[in-house]
Amino acid sequence: MEVFLDPNRDLAVDDPIIITQFNVSKAIKDSILVNFGECGLASSFGSFQVKYVNPITKLCIIRASREEYQKVWSAITMVKSIGHCPVLFNLLDLSGSIRACRNAALKCDKAKFEQYKLVVGDRLTDDINNQMQNCLERIKILEH
Repeated sequence: MEVFLDPNRDLAVDDPIIITQFNVSKAIKDSILVNFGECGLASSFGSFQVKYVNPITKLCIIRASREEYQKVWSAITMVKSIGHCPVLFNLLDLSGSIRACRNAALKCDKAKFEQYKLVVGDRLTDDINNQMQNCLERIKILEH
């Protein structure tokens, strides 16, 4: 999935939000709780996991069991914000194996980073390049 942040929010007033595994997971769990109740959260809690988040490209991999994925997916579509920042999730790929997700995410992350480099241009720092390389390495070693 990719996460779109609200482009109209006032950066001078709001704290800049950094997409992390923790805040993506919390937003989705809160949505499951609100929309499916405690029983729904408990049933999906065993298999639900945010496996990967790239704060640069805003790409994430979310794991759920075959029995629970529709509930988790529904809850994700109802997430309206992370913290106080309005967000929107876009499903890019749905797969039954981590290997297929890993391959799709790697391909997408590389393409999104190329776009990011074009937009940022000369302001691209070595720190961002290193952070992106670390993210790509984390995708490559994803397992169950």
